[in-house]
Amino acid sequence: MPRWLPRAMVLALALVACFQLATWGFHQLIGLLLNVLIAFFLALAIEPAVDWMAGRGMRRGLATGLVFLVIVVASVGFVTLLGSMLAGQIATMVEEFPQYLDSVISWINNTFHTHLSRVQVQNNLLNSDWLQKYVQDSANNVLAISAQVLGGLFNLLTVALFSFYFAADGPRLRRALCSVLPPRRQAEVLRAWEIAVAKTGGYLYSRGLMALISGVGHYVLLEILGVPYAPALGMWVGLISQFVPTIGTYLAGALPILIAFTVDPWYALWVFGFVVVYQQFENYLLQPRITAKTVDIHPAVAFGSVIAGTALMGAVGALIAIPATATLQAFLGAYIKRYEVTADPRARLRARGRGGASDGDVDGGAAEGAEPAAGRESEGGAPAGERDDGRGGERDGVPSGVRGGAA
Repeated sequence: MPRWLPRAMVLALALVACFQLATWGFHQLIGLLLNVLIAFFLALAIEPAVDWMAGRGMRRGLATGLVFLVIVVASVGFVTLLGSMLAGQIATMVEEFPQYLDSVISWINNTFHTHLSRVQVQNNLLNSDWLQKYVQDSANNVLAISAQVLGGLFNLLTVALFSFYFAADGPRLRRALCSVLPPRRQAEVLRAWEIAVAKTGGYLYSRGLMALISGVGHYVLLEILGVPYAPALGMWVGLISQFVPTIGTYLAGALPILIAFTVDPWYALWVFGFVVVYQQFENYLLQPRITAKTVDIHPAVAFGSVIAGTALMGAVGALIAIPATATLQAFLGAYIKRYEVTADPRARLRARGRGGASDGDVDGGAAEGAEPAAGRESEGGAPAGERDDGRGGERDGVPSGVRGGAA
């Protein structure tokens, strides 16, 4: 046995053990890493506001605290308003449920010539196996649901804590990161950081502006129709449709449509039509104009990045996919060298292949927009009029003298 073989085997086993340990640690800490990633992008989003207040003499810690206070007050107010609306609406629906059920049963009896009654339907629902099984499962899962709620609150506090420190100690964090890098790398890191701040903040503020426009538009419609809780529903549509990727539009429109249906079924149809029309207006006119100067990312690339982010990290990936992609695109665009696009050679081939065009038209079309023939040189360096293509002075099967005379 070679002397190096035992040491190589021990080294290989040690590397495998280290890899397994690192994999186990990564899987155990993936929740914390996702929270830190969310906190980092949230800190990037609020850093322009913190920098603005810090530039006017306010301490960064106090400025960050004020920004977080505004966010918390707005979130609590929105949740309280929406919760009161939902509670009142649910209570109303429960009180009027027998009337809805009577109207539905009457329609079924008149349409299908049946003889159903409300008491019969209620007894069948209350004594059904699936309802009893659902109630039993819900009772058994109370502890699991409570644990999930507590875990969600803990994750929210973790994100808020890391976001506060990232935003308040942003300059110190950048200095600590750049202190271990050479000067050239420091410039690249600072450039990437500034691009990330600009793109993430621009994405958040553009979404906020579109949420405001969407909320006001839907509020006006609901107020005209007389749908209750129009301000809360307008806020719901604006925020959910803009900050929940992919399915946010449908999720946001479902609630006002449902509440409008309780007032009048035709109102629900009006709200549905307005949601569809406004979505097209936003996708094709409003969003490109607002995000052109902030995110500047193609809609197809944004959609693909959301799908990829969802596949990799779930809802977290869907939320941060667009600002992360915009940051990467802007950073790579600063280092990728671009060249001027030459004329498409297929245009000349199509011009030569047109049967109805004469040779003179072909030459004229090929030379359109180019320099005069006397001053233009071919790829070989000789003037275009003196080019020899190896066919005895012929071009396209016609002697050059004949072609010149025909022209």
